[in-house]
Amino acid sequence: MTEAAHRHAGEELCEAGLGLYARALREGHLPGEEAAGAPCLVDTGLLYPSVEDLTRLVPVAPAVALQRLLRSSEERIAGERRRGERLADAFEPLIRHAGPTAAGEDTPFLRILTSKERTGRAIAEAMAEGRDQLLTVQPHDGLVTASHHNHEAAMQRDQAFLDNGGRVRALYQHTVRHAPLIIGRYERLKGDVEARTLNEVTERLVIVDRTVAFIPASPDRSLALEVRHPALVAYFVTTFDRLWHLATPMHPRAVRQPTLNGISPRQRAIAALLVEGHTDATIADRLGMNVRTARVHIAKLAATLRSESRAQLGYLIGQSGILDQER
Repeated sequence: MTEAAHRHAGEELCEAGLGLYARALREGHLPGEEAAGAPCLVDTGLLYPSVEDLTRLVPVAPAVALQRLLRSSEERIAGERRRGERLADAFEPLIRHAGPTAAGEDTPFLRILTSKERTGRAIAEAMAEGRDQLLTVQPHDGLVTASHHNHEAAMQRDQAFLDNGGRVRALYQHTVRHAPLIIGRYERLKGDVEARTLNEVTERLVIVDRTVAFIPASPDRSLALEVRHPALVAYFVTTFDRLWHLATPMHPRAVRQPTLNGISPRQRAIAALLVEGHTDATIADRLGMNVRTARVHIAKLAATLRSESRAQLGYLIGQSGILDQER
């Protein structure tokens, strides 16, 4: 195989290269001329010349080689993301100042925000211009990972919005009703602010003055989508309003959810997901709790219904009628 015929992406390994690397691992070394047909082995650092004999190549341990390749891949991805941010920064003023075009008049105004920092700035700008209402859906996982600095910045942003005469309506999951971070947040905010909770909520959603909405655009929320199309924003507002009417008040007047027949509201929510066949991990994720807590509630539910197995528990849930008591 010639070197010209062997070309492929830098960090990729061809079948021939993998075969030679496996052989080098088995035998402890490889003659240099035999590796000439697969230069990727040397280029990626999988083989390197022996100190005792420069004509022989010795292999790097697979675990070390994998970490090097992964690090290189991560650096390349980070570089592409920085390039995307530079492009977005360069085009943002052009988009803002560009006049409407024949094609653009009927095109929804959508803007990708390429980092959490850019998303935070865009939300802050929208709220600084807003005077009416802020509607938010806040899933539980973001509350755990939010830094103190980000939390304080959001507090200041919300208070400034309230000081300008705005109203704040926030939806959370039931699992945060007694979280010190959330309780403290609403004890400190002054103005027209309400919070309610549900067993399950949508992904994160921020709506300002019913004119602009922000939603995640990637699973890790490193990207966000700014939406200004009236039809899409109206759809998000309708979704929020329907969830709001189903939710239980948390602030300023907390409403305690009733325990019926020895089954707590959280256990009823778990029971509904159990009969749908979900795993403990899925139940925990959807209800905003860790798996250990979910299993404790499942055990209590099983004890209350006197169930001796998972299959029997599903049957007893159906027979008990506890799901008929759900809101």
